[in-house]
Amino acid sequence: MRNATLALLLCVLHAFALQAFERPNVILIYADDLGIGLLGCHGQKLIKTPHIDRLAEEGIKFHNYYGGVLCAPARRTLLTGMHDGRVGGWGHTQAGLLVTLAKAKTSEEETGRQLNAFVDRTATPIADNEVFLAQIAQQAGYTTAQFGKLDDGFLTNHRRVKRYGWDFYEGYFSHVRCHGFYPPYLWRNGKMFPLEGNTLPDCGKTSEKGNEPIGYGGKTYSQNVFLAGILKFIREHRDKPFFLYHPTQLPHGPVAIPELHPDYADHPTLTFAEKKYASMVKLLDDHVGAIMAELKTLGLDRNTLVAFTSDNGHELYYGPKSSFPNKRPNGEAANLADKKWRTSECGDVFDGAAGRAGLKRSGYQGGMQCPLIVRWPGHIRPGSETAHLSAHYDFMATLADLVGVKPPPGKDGVSYLPTLLGRQQKQEHDHIIVNNGFTKMARAALITREDWKLVELDRKKDDFQLYNLKTDNEERHDLAPEHPERVSSLKHILLNELDSARPDLR
Repeated sequence: MRNATLALLLCVLHAFALQAFERPNVILIYADDLGIGLLGCHGQKLIKTPHIDRLAEEGIKFHNYYGGVLCAPARRTLLTGMHDGRVGGWGHTQAGLLVTLAKAKTSEEETGRQLNAFVDRTATPIADNEVFLAQIAQQAGYTTAQFGKLDDGFLTNHRRVKRYGWDFYEGYFSHVRCHGFYPPYLWRNGKMFPLEGNTLPDCGKTSEKGNEPIGYGGKTYSQNVFLAGILKFIREHRDKPFFLYHPTQLPHGPVAIPELHPDYADHPTLTFAEKKYASMVKLLDDHVGAIMAELKTLGLDRNTLVAFTSDNGHELYYGPKSSFPNKRPNGEAANLADKKWRTSECGDVFDGAAGRAGLKRSGYQGGMQCPLIVRWPGHIRPGSETAHLSAHYDFMATLADLVGVKPPPGKDGVSYLPTLLGRQQKQEHDHIIVNNGFTKMARAALITREDWKLVELDRKKDDFQLYNLKTDNEERHDLAPEHPERVSSLKHILLNELDSARPDLR
């Protein structure tokens, strides 16, 4: 009895130690298709990202962090706290409806009616006991807000956004419309609001070649609208705790920018599309700088935790994919998802994946390893780095730990707050799962705490690869033939996790 009492006391003291601070505001900036190699703090040379780099200089940088391989499932794992191999992790609504209605010049009332009917008919129902990321903050008394590419599916509506726990939101309901940066309208708390000078139903989506002139698509650039809304929200909620989530479109292509950044406008070797893409990354960095400057102006800087990450790995919207290899090592034709494309070797002047194999949609590191930078003055040691294994689905547990809310039972995430605070990380993942439901052959991946990675290429052919990421993060040496027993054990774990039931909904 005495030992049990002592153990309980130690648990209480540990919890108190973690919460021995004033609960901070929380801002999560979630970039779109930003390869880890595009940031100066991860080795980028051509594009300067001083504001994001400063977050790393004043905070902590993760080196073993994973997102998804495609935007919608990556967002779903973040917002649900579950890995995307679970049932429903890749179940998403089609996104083209709002573009079709815009072309038909459908009224706002009729657009809303058809949108609601389509989503109600096709979207995966939300269980009554489902708990989403923003609801964690709401439980702690935070005001929640979302600006940008709303929620996790390819199409959503007001009822679903509110069900996800957002007190205020502004952005796109459709991911297809996000491929253009000049939408005729956006949604704010269930109502359309027009953007001056924008008339194209496809929101000014450009070609993949990126040859359209600067400013093509309209007059009002969506990202500038979101930045203004974010700064306004911060000012209006400076006196009470808030959780602000900014799923930006940047730097997702096709490339579009209101003006070329001076650093690249007259660059002697960059193509026009490369200049526009560099300017998009630069604008993202500038917006991070504007948010940080506003926090300092309002005196919120030291009581705001700012996290920066990206949904998935790098994608080429400006470069020569035609130069990438089209054969697998055994001579078979390579599928888009399993090509070991290396931006360092195939003409990408920015080397957005920083030497890693694969791009977005790939089960290799270039498709799923993402940056994570977290800054919180006075609590996170400046310039610190960590190899702690973590993923998007850990953010919910971390937020719950941070704001003093009990995390929902059955979630897959593990709080990395102790790592942020420089304390012992007593709870860790044995492994994490990143699924790839983009093709019929799943091509999922499992990464262990010991830095082993199993990549599924073709389940039907029993085709799996094994890598030691500690010595080979570029995945150049398949060790599966040398470690058949390890492959077998990891394969068993992975296949049991894929399409598994949601323990949080039982």
